[in-house]
Amino acid sequence: MTTSAVQTSRGPVTRKDVARYAGVSTAVVSYVVNGGPKNVAPGTEAKVREAIRVLGYRPNAAARALKLGSSETIGVVVPDNTNPFFTQLAHAVEDAAAELGFGMVLTNSDGSLTRERKNIRTLAARQVDGVFLASCVFDPDVTELEASEIPSVLLNNAGSPPGINSVGVDLEAGARAAVEHLIGHGHTNIGLAIGTNTGNQLDGREVGWLATLRDAGLPDGPMLHGPFTRPGGYEVGKRFLSMANRPTAIFASNDMQAIGILRALHEAGVRVPEDLALVSFDGSLDSEYSWPALTTVAQPVKAMAEAAVQALVGKGRGDELKHQILSTELIIRQSCGCK
Repeated sequence: MTTSAVQTSRGPVTRKDVARYAGVSTAVVSYVVNGGPKNVAPGTEAKVREAIRVLGYRPNAAARALKLGSSETIGVVVPDNTNPFFTQLAHAVEDAAAELGFGMVLTNSDGSLTRERKNIRTLAARQVDGVFLASCVFDPDVTELEASEIPSVLLNNAGSPPGINSVGVDLEAGARAAVEHLIGHGHTNIGLAIGTNTGNQLDGREVGWLATLRDAGLPDGPMLHGPFTRPGGYEVGKRFLSMANRPTAIFASNDMQAIGILRALHEAGVRVPEDLALVSFDGSLDSEYSWPALTTVAQPVKAMAEAAVQALVGKGRGDELKHQILSTELIIRQSCGCK
């Protein structure tokens, strides 16, 4: 049988065309395409898949979604998809969602609350089954999703905003671990490179840095703000170097800032860690391949993604709201002074 024998001028190849070509019923084609609910003999499945290949059949996603009452798709909004941490997090979410049969649509807000809201509206219009939101602010507006009855989970959120599931890490505890480690190396003048957020809200990393210094009886170190980017860290690094009382150690609020700081230090001939120690936050893949490799407070990306997916479309869907705060881990490398 040739392709032309079953294709007609009436439009795209249909399930009936596939069934006719394979010599089976349309129900059997459906079972093969959808992976059930009934099993199909291997030989019959092979004939159906061959028919699909030869005819170029593409299932109608809109019709399938209407029948199932589900688009089998989740949306993800991140503030910066060029940030290795968010790339890694989105990848982990995609893997966890795929285990449950869901596809993913990734959108980027560029750190803009206006664009974040636009992305949310777009995902709601697509009628996704749920949205993971790594927001620009700690307590985002999700009324657009609520109005569309689309569940959501806040990703990388350390707070407990009312009425919505969230998954994040204890930023303050992670900062404490980093600063305590630097104090253990004998540093008494420890600076903080802290990122800027859209809402200008107090960041747990700043809280942990300051509290640890004061608990140790040390003076408040210098603090400089800059974007959560490599160029932002580079500019902050140069400003630290221009200080009369330059810190001997810096805690950077993310790996990208730390990598920018490293460049500024290298250009100035400042040795790391001999002249200035550096510890960062996130645990992205880039931190392992900088020079020197960064000691960093790693976030449990895979565990965060799996917890979020279960809360949104897995076993935890519809359960009582949860604010899950996971633990970080200090990964020791060379930038802090450890061998």
